[in-house]
Amino acid sequence: MLGPVLVDGVEVAAPRQRALLAMLVFDAGRIVGHDQLIGGLYADPPAGAANALQSQVSRLRRAVPGLVIEHHPAGYRLVAGPSEVDHLHCAELLAAGRAAQALALWRGPALADVDAPFVQVARQNLTEVLIGCTLSGGTTAQLRDLLAQHPLREDLRAALMRSLHRDGRQGEALEVFAQGRELLAGELGVDPSPALAAAHLEVLRAQAPHRGVPAQLTSFVGRDEDLRRVSKWLRDNRLVTLIGPGGTGKTRLAVEVAHREPGEVAFVDLSATTDVARALLDGLGVREAGLLAAGAVGVEDRLRAALAARDVVLVVDNCEHVIDDAARVLGAVLASCPDVRVLATSREPLGITGETLSPVAALDDDAATRLFLDRAQAVKPGFHADLGVVAEVCRRLDGIALAIELAAARVRTLPLAEIAARLDDRFRLLSKGSRTAAPRHRTLHAVVEWSWELLTDAERDLAARFTVFSGGARLDAVTAVCQSEVDTLTSLADKSLVEVVDDRYRMLDTIRAFCATHAPDLAERHARWFLEQAQRAEPHLRAHDQIAWLSRLAADHDNLVAAVTWATRHKVRLALELVAALATYYWFRGLRTEAAQQAEAVLHACGETPPHGHEQEYALCLLIAWPVATGDQSARIRQADALMDRLVDPPRYPIMTMLWGMALGAPQGDSQVWNRRVRLLGDDPWSAALALAGHGLVARLAGDPAAAADLLAHAAAAFTRIGDRWGAALAFNQLGEIALTRGDAAGALVHIERGRGLLDELGATEDTAEAVIGRAQATLLAGDVDGARTDFRLALTLARRAGALVVQAGAHLGLAELARVTGDYATARQECDQAWERCPGGWYGPDQMRCHIAVERGRVAKAAGDPVLARRHFEDALRRAVGQRDHVTETAVRAELAALLAT
Repeated sequence: MLGPVLVDGVEVAAPRQRALLAMLVFDAGRIVGHDQLIGGLYADPPAGAANALQSQVSRLRRAVPGLVIEHHPAGYRLVAGPSEVDHLHCAELLAAGRAAQALALWRGPALADVDAPFVQVARQNLTEVLIGCTLSGGTTAQLRDLLAQHPLREDLRAALMRSLHRDGRQGEALEVFAQGRELLAGELGVDPSPALAAAHLEVLRAQAPHRGVPAQLTSFVGRDEDLRRVSKWLRDNRLVTLIGPGGTGKTRLAVEVAHREPGEVAFVDLSATTDVARALLDGLGVREAGLLAAGAVGVEDRLRAALAARDVVLVVDNCEHVIDDAARVLGAVLASCPDVRVLATSREPLGITGETLSPVAALDDDAATRLFLDRAQAVKPGFHADLGVVAEVCRRLDGIALAIELAAARVRTLPLAEIAARLDDRFRLLSKGSRTAAPRHRTLHAVVEWSWELLTDAERDLAARFTVFSGGARLDAVTAVCQSEVDTLTSLADKSLVEVVDDRYRMLDTIRAFCATHAPDLAERHARWFLEQAQRAEPHLRAHDQIAWLSRLAADHDNLVAAVTWATRHKVRLALELVAALATYYWFRGLRTEAAQQAEAVLHACGETPPHGHEQEYALCLLIAWPVATGDQSARIRQADALMDRLVDPPRYPIMTMLWGMALGAPQGDSQVWNRRVRLLGDDPWSAALALAGHGLVARLAGDPAAAADLLAHAAAAFTRIGDRWGAALAFNQLGEIALTRGDAAGALVHIERGRGLLDELGATEDTAEAVIGRAQATLLAGDVDGARTDFRLALTLARRAGALVVQAGAHLGLAELARVTGDYATARQECDQAWERCPGGWYGPDQMRCHIAVERGRVAKAAGDPVLARRHFEDALRRAVGQRDHVTETAVRAELAALLAT
């Protein structure tokens, strides 16, 4: 919207579709009425305008794959969040005080390639947003360009004057005012407003130019919002301290802020001194003699006398190694010199009353990438690279500005791919910096070592121990695993060795890599602590506080993976316990593929027989690992079944019984097999709900949809009562499939959407993708081909992100059915082939999917006029359905074969 209309960088060719898209995007997420759309598209609406609008919507869906446009009785709604729409994202950034980022979204005049009745009002609204962005975060050139378009906007004129003034161009600023005053008088017959007059007075009162601020040899990249914020805070507060780890760019940001200060500025670097007061005197350029009456000879007295009547900004760099003296001296200066302001940089706060802290964090991906490209092109003109690879390099360097600059400098002698490959040994790779830089800033190792040397022994010990965590940890984990004091941890946070976000502590990977060289081996203690957390959490995952406990485990997902990985290599019994304890978490989060890979690795480390005393955990690993299992899968099923059969009481983790039933498939009739499974169900409410769902699934496969629907409805209600969204979603999705087989598209959508909403709460990616496939099938049954295609593609995207091959197969199978329905048999066959290729060997899900693929292949062949091939595919599907005791599919396939014989 903020320029020519684009969708993921692609233009919409048809002008009317482009205008329709713009109207929907302008009100993204809200229903736009039929009349509003027609009136906005047509100056003179044609006869049958409603049908014409419907036709335009259908064409737009085809023109932009993946675009989700919902039809409602009142109109149409584009399904998109604010972060997906540039003008809404722009407004959010502006409201959050990130005007420069908001401004960067603009690519030209709003709706530049749209010509429709609605566009004038829309452009006016968007232009106001642009003006707001430019006023808050625009450059001098941007302000000048916008003022040329809106010469009577006094707020723009005042902002341009102040920007020119900050750049030291007072003459130009005064000229801008004179032009505005003449224009206002000639066009409107008015004098400048008080706001514009105030800007004029500021320029007239301009003081001496900057002094003592180091000139910079490279451009300032990536911290426009920080620059704006710190400049404002320094105007409103007398002490602002930039804090953050070494190399993040605190000094450079302070220098840029200083350059924009209109009055007197002094820059003082404390890194090479232990005498703070004398360094400040030298930085001010003050001679020691003649400042005070005889008898007052102290350096600090001289300093305060020199500053007593001066309006000056002191930029005091690198306070961390003299933090106590810096705090004492600067505190005294601020107390006795009312017109002095201080901008300090440090790796920990000064701790002075009234101090405003401005953390200088890692650069975001966009800023880091721009910095890398800027520095790389400086050493290798014409340098170009895959932006994704550059962003990945910057992420692995934690967005630390110095690390990025050092890496960019290496592109002169190393290909970017080689730089990325060598980042595991980043300190060796990034060992050559500028010869003119301070020694501690010439290499990445020196930057981190400088921080390390400033720590106490207790802080170094904890910093080294902290490296056992992956992705950070909560306070209780740090104190338990590292056996540390809370005060020591908070001290590390104060000194920027660890970051604090919400209730978690995190160490940048670059700092972690350095500290890890000093670390003791705490891996087993780490793994056992997280085993205790998983075991403690598991019962809560099946209750009302499910979401909170899933979120808690999800926050520690990297730690859980690290614990399982280490235990698999070193303590296989511990690994078995971890995988078993985490089974419910992985299943409810829809991370079945990841869980299967972990379980398979543990089984491989164990060998063919379970360790004594861990038979139950071993059996659970067997039941989890089917999606990626290798070798004789039927033998593994029999082994798991035999281990389960030895259990006298219900298993420790109730989900084990569910996985057992899934692996063995549906029992026949009232056989002893079913009774064997039921006896291992516990008497807790969750197991009772699971029993209802199990009975419902068996009834469905046995060809009794009415009984199945009744049982599954009761299961959904039971799971809802105990607070398990996953179990309720399972029941609702099965109810949706029953409705689909009955031809009830509307009923299917109701059930499937209820299930999908619950899965969204869980963040269960694989399961959500499956639910989207169900929604697509219901949409196709309702006759909405475009909507179904959109959902099948969305499901495929979600499944790819999760690495869920079977779900990908289901999405391809849906696209095959859609192609068949529309008569595109070649595409249908290709989609069936892709679905087949994505079915891993041996698990109940892939085998069931192969059966459905065979059915669809038969239907495609039948529709394409090849009854011989169709019969071959249907017979394959029938064999598979019988083997799985899936009477529903068996009945459907027998009907297809009968129809073939009748023709």
